[in-house]
Amino acid sequence: MKFAGVDLREPRIMGVINVSPESFYKDSVRRYEKELTETAVRMVEEGASFIDVGAKSTAPYLETQISVEEEVRRAVWAIKLIRDVVDVPISIDTTSAQVAEEAVKSGADIINDVTGFKGDSGMAKVASEYNLPVILCAHGDVRNFSDPIHTVIDFLRESLTIAEKNGVEEIAVDPAIGFLRPEWPPWYEWDSKVIANLNLLKEFGRPILIGVSRKSFIKAITGREDPAERLPGSLSATAIAVLKGANIIRTHDVKETLDAVRMADFIRRLSV
Repeated sequence: MKFAGVDLREPRIMGVINVSPESFYKDSVRRYEKELTETAVRMVEEGASFIDVGAKSTAPYLETQISVEEEVRRAVWAIKLIRDVVDVPISIDTTSAQVAEEAVKSGADIINDVTGFKGDSGMAKVASEYNLPVILCAHGDVRNFSDPIHTVIDFLRESLTIAEKNGVEEIAVDPAIGFLRPEWPPWYEWDSKVIANLNLLKEFGRPILIGVSRKSFIKAITGREDPAERLPGSLSATAIAVLKGANIIRTHDVKETLDAVRMADFIRRLSV
């Protein structure tokens, strides 16, 4: 299995770089050219197979509204600089078709849409026109609160149908850790149940991408209020996700996460 030309016979790392000051994890934000390019180079040196650029926070619990023009400006600035210094696929994390298209023109290789083609109706058209690999996140209004993983599967199936209708073929599926936040069960229980049953997403025959890095479900379980203190919890959840079949791990912490991934994958291969 490959995604954006990267061999996925072993799990791969996607390093997260944000140029959005409103992001929940402030240590992930890069505002200046030198720190941006140095971070991208370091991530690749530490083992990242992809770089994911966010120009606007997509956290569902934050007030993150900025203009499309500002998001385009941030995204284009970052991607042009990163493209000049690394030779790995770059994804643009956005819900806007306009931002996605401008990012692709500037050197992005992948669209990462947390609305799973259900937000901006033009997103699937951009992906199709440029023949791009896409990451589709489970997205929708939760109605069945008792069955998190099958709700995720249903949402992803809807997104895959949209992709098929638009001729988009190369797709990784993302179970939306941190995004589907029902009042009950508590979101941290919801997210944990999804991770525990991640192997059920294999029915799609697509790469499984997951992002757990420093997210709030870790705070709820460990009591670590500050995202800077959530690395151990992130690594634990990452290892379980790999054991359950994750192919790509999206993370702020490439070096540490790669060690956790390698250990989990080695042990997984020895299971009987």
